[in-house]
Amino acid sequence: MDEVTRKSIIAVFRYGVISDFVGVRKLPRGEKEKLLQEKSTCMWDIPFSGRSRISRSTILHWLRRYLKAGRSIQSLHPEEREDKGTVKSIDSETMQALLEVRRELGGPGLPVILKEAHRRKILPPDFQTSPATLYRIFQRAGTVDRKPTRRDMRRFEEETANDMWQSDALHGPRVLVGDKLRKAYLLAFIDDHSRLLPHAEFYLSEGLGSYLACLRVAISKRGVPHKLYVDNGAAFRSHHLAHVTASLGTALIHSKPYVPEGRGKIERIFRTVRLQLLPTIQDGLTLSELNRLLWEWIDKDYHVRIHSSTKQTPLSRYLADINTIRPAPKDLDDYFRKRAVRRVDKDRTLSLSGRTYEAPVELVEQAVTLLYHEHDPARVEAFWNNRSYGMLAPVNLVVNCRVRRNQHGIEIVPEAAPMSGEAASGESYGGGRLFGQGGDRHDEL
Repeated sequence: MDEVTRKSIIAVFRYGVISDFVGVRKLPRGEKEKLLQEKSTCMWDIPFSGRSRISRSTILHWLRRYLKAGRSIQSLHPEEREDKGTVKSIDSETMQALLEVRRELGGPGLPVILKEAHRRKILPPDFQTSPATLYRIFQRAGTVDRKPTRRDMRRFEEETANDMWQSDALHGPRVLVGDKLRKAYLLAFIDDHSRLLPHAEFYLSEGLGSYLACLRVAISKRGVPHKLYVDNGAAFRSHHLAHVTASLGTALIHSKPYVPEGRGKIERIFRTVRLQLLPTIQDGLTLSELNRLLWEWIDKDYHVRIHSSTKQTPLSRYLADINTIRPAPKDLDDYFRKRAVRRVDKDRTLSLSGRTYEAPVELVEQAVTLLYHEHDPARVEAFWNNRSYGMLAPVNLVVNCRVRRNQHGIEIVPEAAPMSGEAASGESYGGGRLFGQGGDRHDEL
């Protein structure tokens, strides 16, 4: 994996950690401290790290950098270490991980703790420190064991519209594609507060491409959510989706594996679709006909019907918070562009999806990040060192053939003008004839 992609993955992860602190609603001090405590004590799957803990000071450091940089996702890229390659003392994240293992195991000896910590891969492979240092850490922390507790499961509801959307996929009926029947998949988003459906649509695939298309339509219709709550499917775990949501200022939240209770609202709307809509639909419709029936049911039935939990219609409850909703950016499509990293050759060219493009001279032999849509090969934007170098032009070999380079720069050689008069007739030119002078020599051969 290249360095640019690695930094981007780390930045997206860090945004997910601090996203609760940068929403439209300012957190009271008590709630902010409670969140910091929770985040600094829970276990994380930290990219490219053997650790699973994040200290309170680290979270606050990321938050300050993000806000100081004007909420730019690039500000969360990892900084280059000045002490790279040197031996460091034990850090707070590693200490926290060891204390957690000791509490869970009931305070065994040091060798048992280290063996278990390595087995769980919460320590770097090259972790080394003296036994005396570890014993001092345990002594300062105390020996209070953590008592097992039952998981606290409670119903919840966000305070305002677009605070959080839940999303998932549902297997639908078969639709006619050409002369064959293919299964359709329903992708849908539901607003946690109002129960309104920002968008729902049947697709021929439940993959990432279909999901991003559905998300783009949902945001263009209903604005940008602060959080997006999804399960752990392959499409929802893609780095492309994570980067899109982080760039939009949306926290991408994944539910715990095998714990669907947190996605109860999207599961209930799918159950309603199965009970009320799908029984009225027969196999054999086209995809457009199926979606037309779906949208009619949403707009004319579901959105204007009193919801059993809120005692309001989803549409009226959503519109009550219309002033707090963050509208979609004008350049929304640009947020959904794919990313690729390519190195510019010495002749200023690079290849992408079978096409060759020409880059500026200053990018020669540099690894640049390309943002593009597969359906629009004419718009490929190049970035290097967090700076845009504009759209790349496809290579024109005919034009390049007429470029003359000298010590003062380059100039374009004009095309040769067509010949006229004697030059055109060839009378003043004595060479280039296959059979020599004096007419046709074909008979002599």
